[in-house]
Amino acid sequence: MAEKSALAGNLLSSSDKSCPHNHQVSCNDCRLGSICLPLAMKDDDIVKLEEIVQRGRPLQKNDHIYRAHDKFHSVYAVRSGTVKTYRVTNDGQEQITGFYFPGEIMGMDGIGSGKYANSARALETAAICEIPFDRLEALSTEVPNMQRHFFQLMSQEITSDQQLITLLSKNSAEERIAALLISISARMVRRKLSGTQFRLPMSRTDIGNYLGLTIETVSRVFSRFKKQNLVDVDGKEITLKDLEALREIADM
Repeated sequence: MAEKSALAGNLLSSSDKSCPHNHQVSCNDCRLGSICLPLAMKDDDIVKLEEIVQRGRPLQKNDHIYRAHDKFHSVYAVRSGTVKTYRVTNDGQEQITGFYFPGEIMGMDGIGSGKYANSARALETAAICEIPFDRLEALSTEVPNMQRHFFQLMSQEITSDQQLITLLSKNSAEERIAALLISISARMVRRKLSGTQFRLPMSRTDIGNYLGLTIETVSRVFSRFKKQNLVDVDGKEITLKDLEALREIADM
C-alpha cells in the first residue's frame, strides 16, 4: 500500500534509477531535489554533494534512524515514506514531536548540544539520505548557496516547532485537527502533489498523541468532519472537500 500511495508514487522519475528505495538514485534524478537542494545549485556542486550523501538500505516500519541522546553526527533527508520524531517523558510515555514527509530534513535538533534531542522512527517503509554534518559544513564553505539553504532549513525547523506550540494552544479538538490537515495539505503542495487528496500514514493514536487528544476524540472529529462534508475518509486515504471551511475552523 505504501508504495502505491500519493506520498511515494509520484516522487521520482520513471527510470530504473528513480525507485525511491534504490540507493543508487542520484540527487540529479530525484524529484525531491528542488526541495532538499538550493535551486541555484550548479551541476558541479551537486556532484560534490553526491560524494558525501550516504544512502542506506530501506527502513522498515518501526526501524529507528537515530535515538534521543545518541551523539549527533548527521542530518537526514526523507526520500520516501514517512518518519515520526518523539521523546520519552519523565514518566516513560512517548510524546510525538513531529512528522516528516519526503523532501524534509530531520536531525537538526542535535546541532546545538551535540546529541539528538528526539528519536526518529519510520512509520512505514522508508528511504533516507544521510548527510554527515562535518562534511556538510565543509561543503557549505565551498558552496555559498548550500550554506544559505541550510539556514533556511533550520528556520523551517524553528517554524515547525512554533506551529506545534500553536496547534496545542488551540482550544478545541476540531481546531487542532483542522490545523493539522491544513498543514499537511500545504506540505503536499510543496512537493507538487495534491493538496486535497493524500494518505495519512500516521495512526489515529499517533495523531492524538501529537495533538494532545485521545484516539476516541480524534475518531469522533473525523466522523463529524465527514458528516459535515468537509472531508472524505477511507481508511488512511483522505480527501479535503472544503479547504476554506477547514481554514476557518483552524483559524488559519
